[in-house]
Amino acid sequence: MPLSRGIDSCVSSSLSSPPPTTCFEDVWLVRLVHCVSVSQDETVVTPSGTHLFTGISRSNDGDQSVVLPGMPQTVCSSTMFTTPSGFSPHLACAEPGEEEEEAPQEGPGPGSSLADGPPITSASLDTLIQNLVPTADYYPEKAYVFTFLLSARLFIPPPELLARVCELCIKQQQLDQSPLDTAKVRKFGPKILQLLTEWTETFPSDFREEKMVGHVKDIIHKIAPCDEEYWKTLNQVLQKLSQRLAMISQGEESIVKVSLNASSISDKLVAFKTKPPPIQKDILSICNDPYTLAQQLTHVELEHLRHIGPEEFVQAVVQKDPLDGTQQPCFSDQKKKTSNLEAYVRWFNRLCYLVATEICMPGKKKQRAQVIEFFIDVARECFNIGNFNSLMAIISGMNMSPVSRLKKTWGKAKTAKFFILEHQMDPTGNFYNYRTALRGAAHRSRTANSNRERIVIPFFSLLIKDIYFLNEGCANRLPNGHVNFEKFVELARQVGEFMTWKQVECPFEEDRAILHYLHTAPIFSEDGLYLASYESESPENQVEKDRWKALRSNVLGKT
Repeated sequence: MPLSRGIDSCVSSSLSSPPPTTCFEDVWLVRLVHCVSVSQDETVVTPSGTHLFTGISRSNDGDQSVVLPGMPQTVCSSTMFTTPSGFSPHLACAEPGEEEEEAPQEGPGPGSSLADGPPITSASLDTLIQNLVPTADYYPEKAYVFTFLLSARLFIPPPELLARVCELCIKQQQLDQSPLDTAKVRKFGPKILQLLTEWTETFPSDFREEKMVGHVKDIIHKIAPCDEEYWKTLNQVLQKLSQRLAMISQGEESIVKVSLNASSISDKLVAFKTKPPPIQKDILSICNDPYTLAQQLTHVELEHLRHIGPEEFVQAVVQKDPLDGTQQPCFSDQKKKTSNLEAYVRWFNRLCYLVATEICMPGKKKQRAQVIEFFIDVARECFNIGNFNSLMAIISGMNMSPVSRLKKTWGKAKTAKFFILEHQMDPTGNFYNYRTALRGAAHRSRTANSNRERIVIPFFSLLIKDIYFLNEGCANRLPNGHVNFEKFVELARQVGEFMTWKQVECPFEEDRAILHYLHTAPIFSEDGLYLASYESESPENQVEKDRWKALRSNVLGKT
C-alpha cells in the first residue's frame, strides 16, 4: 500500500543546482558505487509519492537495456564532487593572496546570550569553551551546545573538554570556597545539570571512559551541599546513560553477529562452486509483495541508523590539520569509533550484491525477468516510503555489469518504471533530482501526521561525501589560530538533520523470516556473478569468452 501523501506533493519548485558531476567515488574507507549517467536530452521526470507511476503502462520495453553499469567497489578519494549539497558559498575558504572581508569575531563571554550578538564565525578554542560553560544567569543555546560538542573533539578529547568545563565552573562559581553562596549555586545547579544531560543524551559514547563519569560526579559533589536534589537528578541522568550505553553495546554485538552469519553463509556458497537451485531459496519464495519487502528493508535501514552516533561522522573524515600546532590528533585510530558507519555501508553493498545475485540466479530467462520486475516495484515502494538508501542499493545492484549484460533478460522484462527511477537517482548536477526529492521527503516528515510519513532515509554514502567535502573544503583553523566555527555550524546542520531522521520509530510490523533472509541469504562474489551471468546468457565477444573460461576453471574447477 502506498503512503497517503506522496513525496512529490512536498517537493519545492526550486532548488539551486550545484555544479554538475557524472559519477561519485570513494570517501574515506566507504565502499560506494558508480552511477549510471542518464542522457541530458531526456525530459526531466519527477517521480514521487503515490503518484510516482500514474499513467505508466507495463508494456514490454523490447531491446531496452541498462547502459554504463557500475558496481559497489573501493576506489581512491582523489576525484570527488566539486561542491556538496548545502555547502554555503560563504563557507568557502579564501584563495591564497585574497584578503578576508572581516576580522575573525570572538564569541560573547559568559553571561551574554549568543543571540545577543552577531553569530560566531570564528573564535579561539578557549573562547568557545567559555561560551559552553553555564553560569547562574547564562545558558548556551541548544544549537551551540550540539555544534561545539560535535566539533570540539577535533581539537580536544572529550574527557579533557569536560575537565576544562568543570574547572571553569568551579572557578567562576567559587565552588571550592566555604561557605558556598547557596542562592547563587541554586541558580547555577540546574544549568550545569542541563548541560550534562544534553551531553549524555546526544553523545553517550563519550561517557564510555570512566574519567568522564568521574568529572560529572565531581562537579555535582561540589554543588550538592546546597540542594540534595542534585544527587537525585544526577542518578537519574546516569541511569539513563547506562541504559543508552547498554543499547549501544547490544547494537554493536548484533551487528557483529549479523556480519558473521552473512559472511559464513557467503563462504559456504563459494564452497559449493556452483549455483544449483536447492542451495538457497529465492526472494520471491520468501516475499512476493514489493511493498512488504520495501517495509522490511526500511526496518533494516532504521535499525542501522539507530546505532550511528553523531560523533562517528566527525571521526570518519578527521585528518591532521596542518594549521593545528599540536603534534597528535585528539583521538588515535584505536579510539576512532566508526564501526556503525562501516556496518551500514557494508549493508548497502550487501543489498547491491543480493539484488544482483537474485537476478543472476534463475536458470530461465522468464524467471530472471520476473525478478527484475519485482525489484523495480520494490524500488518504487522504497521511494514512496522515503527510503532512498535501499532505493539506490537496488538500482546499483541492477546496474552491475553481470546484470546489465543480460540483454535477452532485460528484453523480456517490463522496465519503463526502472528508467524513471534511475533518472530520479541520476548523479548529474550533483544528484539534483535526488536532492529535490529528499527535500520533499524532509518537508513531508516535518508536517507528518504519522510515523509512516516521517520516514526519511537518505542515500547515506552521498551524505558522507557531503560531509567529507565540507571538511576538505575549509580548514578547521584559520591562519590566526582561531577555530573556523562557521564551518562547524554547517557540519552540525547536516549531522543534526540526520539525527532527527534516525529517531523515527519504524511503523511497519517486523517479518522475521524476511529479515533473516535479507541478512543471511547467500550472495555471489563479483566472479560468481559474472560466471552466473555467462552461464545464463553466453559471452558475446572474445574478451567475455576468455573470462568465462577462466572463471569456470577457477570457480567451478572445470575446463
